[in-house]
Amino acid sequence: MILTFGLTGCGGSGEAEQTGRLGPSGFPVPRYVSLRFDEVNARAGPSDDHPVVWTYRTRGLPVQVIAETQDWRRVCDPDGGVAWVHRRTTDGRRTALRRGAESLPLLEEPRAGAATRAVLAGRSVTELDDCENGWCRLQSGRASGWAPETAVWGSAPGVQCLMPDQQPRRTPAAPQR
Repeated sequence: MILTFGLTGCGGSGEAEQTGRLGPSGFPVPRYVSLRFDEVNARAGPSDDHPVVWTYRTRGLPVQVIAETQDWRRVCDPDGGVAWVHRRTTDGRRTALRRGAESLPLLEEPRAGAATRAVLAGRSVTELDDCENGWCRLQSGRASGWAPETAVWGSAPGVQCLMPDQQPRRTPAAPQR
């Protein structure tokens, strides 16, 4: 089994590609992907033989691939959880999650003080078009606009979760995501 751990860069272009850290899939590690289905089992290891540690229940949830084998992706989620999911359960479509519980104005231009074009509900998932100079262009249905990169999860460069040996142990009381 080939296992690749990436410690720099993110996304479909950028530092990960420049440093040549490509995984067995041919894509950079780390990188962001989204969950393809309403329910995705998160496993303790890279095979169906490993136990399910929790189940994600949000289609489109952004996750960051931090390691991979040919068929399995070790992902980091917005709550800091790290687990393995099968490659067929992920989608290359980029999404972002509103970090806070409060709504987020989507602005007409990528600058503070620009007019509000739409509002994104707190803790909601939206499509991520592009990020530049600390701003991300988000789209939800027909509404789109710019928001500060720090207001959403799924765009920051670098690995977003602690590696397993630095990870606090999860309690069994949190099986759903």
